[in-house]
Amino acid sequence: MKVLIVEPGKHPYEAEIDSSLESLQKTVGGYIEAIYPFEDMMALISDEEAKLESDTQWNRILGGDIIKGTFFLCGIEGENFCDLPDDLMEKYKKYFWEPQFFIPTPNGLLPIILRDAP
Repeated sequence: MKVLIVEPGKHPYEAEIDSSLESLQKTVGGYIEAIYPFEDMMALISDEEAKLESDTQWNRILGGDIIKGTFFLCGIEGENFCDLPDDLMEKYKKYFWEPQFFIPTPNGLLPIILRDAP
């Protein structure tokens, strides 16, 4: 299955992964959680317990939330995950291109975005 992987502190990259539950869990480093934050026919798969783990790095801001740990984007076909279409691969590679780092402050996390061109 062709996916877009987004790791903390890195640019997103395309990868081919097996669609088995074991492979999905290995990719995100834990139990998978699928969310659908965009109108496009795709899913964001992350580790559902990442926010509970102190050694997992914060990754990207998404709406009013921050995703922690590695996540990936894939297409959806009915109730199944599938290849992320090429047009969405390019769209979300640009969307998540800039790595974000987070500094804890007394008022919460302060995001630092490193800007460069894809």
